[in-house]
Amino acid sequence: MNTRMTIESAVNQQDASLDKLARRAGAVYLAYIVFIASTGIMQSHQVVWSDLAATAHNIQQSVMLFRVAFVTEIVATMLFLCATWSYYVLLKPVGKNLALLLVLLNLAGVAVECASAITRFGALKCLTDADLMHGFTADQMQILAMLLLRVGGMGMIVANLFYGAWLFPFGWLVYKSGFIPRFWGVLLIADCFCLWICFVQMCLFPAYEKWTYPLFPIMFVAEVGTALWLVIKGANGKVLHSTP
Repeated sequence: MNTRMTIESAVNQQDASLDKLARRAGAVYLAYIVFIASTGIMQSHQVVWSDLAATAHNIQQSVMLFRVAFVTEIVATMLFLCATWSYYVLLKPVGKNLALLLVLLNLAGVAVECASAITRFGALKCLTDADLMHGFTADQMQILAMLLLRVGGMGMIVANLFYGAWLFPFGWLVYKSGFIPRFWGVLLIADCFCLWICFVQMCLFPAYEKWTYPLFPIMFVAEVGTALWLVIKGANGKVLHSTP
């Protein structure tokens, strides 16, 4: 009898631990979404892709905003890695190899995004560093700054390929886990294909960006919805244990 009570107590403790981990993973992922969205908003107020002079003026007049956007993006990638590690620990009992795959794919995307962010940060140096500006005309420095911004932007497009890929094993594991409704797993897999479509569109058909607009609600609902579910509902450990 005592042995049975001890086992039940250990199982309950493990279930509580998984529940806390699920809520933490969802909360950290929501924090990542807030940070990365803030970065996009700040950058959109400075970069005018079709106007070199306007972009240079905006950055030079709001240097701190540019720096804050850079720091916010780097912090966002760190939060993304932390959330992914939590998902790995949470979903490893469902499928260890797939859980590891989602971490590796996410890590590749984060590495590309960080390299992209550093490249774009070079535009600030071009426009504000007196040592670099010596010997170049203002027009030349503006062109170089825009080149770095565009190359960095292309890096983000490449990152989307990996950010889409990691959602497939993530969605499959959610679908099989049993502690989140399968609906969210299906949406996450759909989100994967949406990001891949965006990648193809931005690489091969850059003039047709509007084609991908209908996909944005799917991506938003899939990622924000799953994170919110975990924060609010947590994880049902007993269901997870019974899943083959």
